[in-house]
Amino acid sequence: MIIRFKVDALRETRWYEYLIRFVLGGCMTVAAGLIASRFGPVIGGLFLAFPAIFPASATLVEKHVRERKERAGLRGSKRGKDAAALDAKGATLGSLGLAGFACMVWLLIERSSVLALVGGTLVWLVIATGAWLARPRLG
Repeated sequence: MIIRFKVDALRETRWYEYLIRFVLGGCMTVAAGLIASRFGPVIGGLFLAFPAIFPASATLVEKHVRERKERAGLRGSKRGKDAAALDAKGATLGSLGLAGFACMVWLLIERSSVLALVGGTLVWLVIATGAWLARPRLG
């Protein structure tokens, strides 16, 4: 799989689709804050780590791929679902890196906030890269 940045894809997204992403992300952040105020920051932080815009992103990826393939005369629904599934797999791999980042920050934060941030970032980079390279064997 070749990773590339397509500027044209930005033009495919309509203004209200960006609004949906921001509203869902904001709602998840508010919900995490409410949970934190009721159950404490440790529990609230778990909910804040939820990839807030993923549900909106996955549906938009499916929609854009489906529409693009149908314009080309191909069956778009299966291809759209496959693209959304691939997006979900990437989010899962990213979450592994996020968990490693959180553990490293938790271990180092009392010693030094700078060390915790640098260490967490390095652990995230190693885990995310390793998961990406291992993804063909992960299934």
